[in-house]
Amino acid sequence: MGKFDKVLLASDFDNTLVYTKGALDAGLPELPPMCARNREALDYFTKNGGYFTISTGRAVPAFARYAAELPLNAPCIIANGAGLYDFRTEKYVETAFLGERTRAHVAALLERFPALPFEIYHTDRRIHAMHPNRYIVNHEHLTRAATVTVESFDEVDFPLVKLLFEDDRDKLDEVNDFIHAQEWSGEYELIYSSDNLLEMTARGATKGEMVLRLAARLGVKPEDVYCIGDHSNDVSMALVSALRFAPENAIGEMKELPGMRIVSHCADGAVADVIEILDKKYQ
Repeated sequence: MGKFDKVLLASDFDNTLVYTKGALDAGLPELPPMCARNREALDYFTKNGGYFTISTGRAVPAFARYAAELPLNAPCIIANGAGLYDFRTEKYVETAFLGERTRAHVAALLERFPALPFEIYHTDRRIHAMHPNRYIVNHEHLTRAATVTVESFDEVDFPLVKLLFEDDRDKLDEVNDFIHAQEWSGEYELIYSSDNLLEMTARGATKGEMVLRLAARLGVKPEDVYCIGDHSNDVSMALVSALRFAPENAIGEMKELPGMRIVSHCADGAVADVIEILDKKYQ
């Protein structure tokens, strides 16, 4: 029996577990490794019975290469909650995908925004892109996952994991407003994962919902679920966390949530800080 038996810790990846912004801004070819403090703390946490998972906006092909390097011992929440994916078995264990009904809704969106740039994530690791722009090119650099351009959305097959709209924030706000004005908007989740990335998943596909599904699968009680994240797409899992954590570099929306505990900058071991707090809580 370990002191962290039946305790689940879910961490966002980019700029929470690993500081990826600096590498992207500098145009570096590789992301930095996880800091030593986080590595040591996670080894301690998992060796003492804790479940550790990543809850990321990245889809499987954009995260697979990093999953192999992390001390994961539970399925991962991917694509902002569109699925639970077990990298040990290379299989989805829970899904909340976009279905064929989405085709007509995207057609309406493209009628209003004919040059809309976005990525299309498939369940088999393919990534298509329409109207690729500099943000899509930058995102490919960040994720190290290549896209294949398609000329028409009619070429796309279903189901889909998510759609990712990429543009200047004011243009994404127009897209967001347009979708929310449609009668079918209730079929989707729309969340900003950065100022230039607007994610669209099926209704109920959120990090918070999938963290709860994972906890139920593992037999973890809600009061033993802990989450840490830095951006808007992490709010839903912060709301289901028994204690709420955000790194020092988090956006204001995260930091201002009631009961939020601010820990170190992600580059200095934010996740290690969380484990130190849990170490005192679970004696």
